[in-house]
Amino acid sequence: MRRGVGIFLLILWLGTVPWTGIAGEAPKAAPPAKVAPPAKAVAPPKTAQPAKTPEPAKKPAQQEEDVYELQRLLVDTLDQVQRNYVREVSRRKLVEAAIKGILSELDPYSNYIGPDEIDQFRTVVEAEFGGIGVQITVDEGQLRVLSPLVGTPAYRAGLMAGDRILEIDGKSTKNVTIDDAVRQLKGKEGTRVRLTVLHPGKGAPDTLTVTRESIHVDTVLGDHHKADDRWDFLLDPQQRIAYVRVTAFSRDTASELRKVLTELKKEKIRGLILDLRFNPGGLLSSAIDVADLFVSQGRIVSVAGRNSPERVWEAHKEGTFEGFPMAVLVNRFSASASEIVAACLQDHHRAAVVGERTWGKGSVQNVIPLEEGAGGEGPRADVRSALKLTTAGYHRPSGKNIDRPPKAKETDEWGVRPDRGLALRLDGQEMDALISYRHQRDILLPKKPDAAAKPDAAAKPEAAAKPDGAPKPAAGKPVSPTRETSAAAKPPQFADRQLRMALDYLTAELARADGSGGPKPPTPPGR
Repeated sequence: MRRGVGIFLLILWLGTVPWTGIAGEAPKAAPPAKVAPPAKAVAPPKTAQPAKTPEPAKKPAQQEEDVYELQRLLVDTLDQVQRNYVREVSRRKLVEAAIKGILSELDPYSNYIGPDEIDQFRTVVEAEFGGIGVQITVDEGQLRVLSPLVGTPAYRAGLMAGDRILEIDGKSTKNVTIDDAVRQLKGKEGTRVRLTVLHPGKGAPDTLTVTRESIHVDTVLGDHHKADDRWDFLLDPQQRIAYVRVTAFSRDTASELRKVLTELKKEKIRGLILDLRFNPGGLLSSAIDVADLFVSQGRIVSVAGRNSPERVWEAHKEGTFEGFPMAVLVNRFSASASEIVAACLQDHHRAAVVGERTWGKGSVQNVIPLEEGAGGEGPRADVRSALKLTTAGYHRPSGKNIDRPPKAKETDEWGVRPDRGLALRLDGQEMDALISYRHQRDILLPKKPDAAAKPDAAAKPEAAAKPDGAPKPAAGKPVSPTRETSAAAKPPQFADRQLRMALDYLTAELARADGSGGPKPPTPPGR
């Protein structure tokens, strides 16, 4: 990693309301001290001492405490604690605590990434790691498979949703934590891991030896899986309305999305729903590239910091996907890079924004490598720790603010608001139900034994969307004839009202474009 490379980071919610902002102006220096005029020459008594020359006043900069003395104060404190504290504390622990203490005086997004966290940080940014490609959970002390990732070693080895992993390399997984299990499953490409797995309904466990590979985590997903386990991006086949979810903005998100849009263009889509709900952000460059896929000209975003001039990114005509209406779904957990894309498409009247007001994170963090050359794995193995520091803020094309300051009011300008008539806020219970429903639709269910004997099943299109905007087979989830539909695998029935609203908006837009006299859609501001 090169020093000074700016990265717009993924943010994970910690239960508090974070806010961001660029550091304000430097404190104003106190006015210069007045220098007393020189005393008149007077013949002193014989016993008197010579008058002392008054000391020159310090310059404003010198009135502040000496930087060296402050640094010495910190070093002396560390030294005293390490030498004299009642219990021994390592110097690294003390130094890292000091770093965290310094950063705690800043915004919530500036933090220290230590050696224990740097690999996970790389995984988040790169959306790539060495492993077998499986989502896991711990249920009542038992390690279970949530779902394999399509095309990965775990997928090819036959791991299925609901499998219990009893042992990893001969070590029992009873009462194992998620973090420990992930550490055991991840590793260098080409290495092997031996798993003892109990499939649902089987009496005896199987032993699988799986070779680790570089696992790429897709960030561009569809509504559900087809029979051949590929994503189905066509939400309404009759009206040719597509649905694409972007879960994060990683290095490959724009290229993944371009590939999907190219295929959808071949299918002659007439409308697109871009779902950015629950998307916490990602790389600034990725957000710019994604917005550029839909906007042919004009400003995408501008960024400026205390020590850097304003920088502006403009859209390019080449490679733009146009000619169809769009709706962008957002909610109160859509942040940072998600807000850049949503704001850009809204300001250019390229898409209507549907759902809830977004989080309001309008800051950019630079990732500054520390302890370079210390070793590790991956393309940036020479970095052992890093400093994530807020250095700038960004503004939408209209120039409006996105960042939510502390104590901000609902009437203040921050975040991205839904277009007029397209706001729909879910309460906590309905939000939890949406998360559960969406997760269930993402799971790859076990195949029936005769799945391989029915190659044509993958070619059958899914059922057309029902009036609530999503297919509704008996199990509550679109499943092909080759998939199991056990009671344990059935997701709960749920009507995604925000998705329904986006679908209604596009349906009305298409009806108006066709001149069929359909219902008039809500009119977004500025249209």
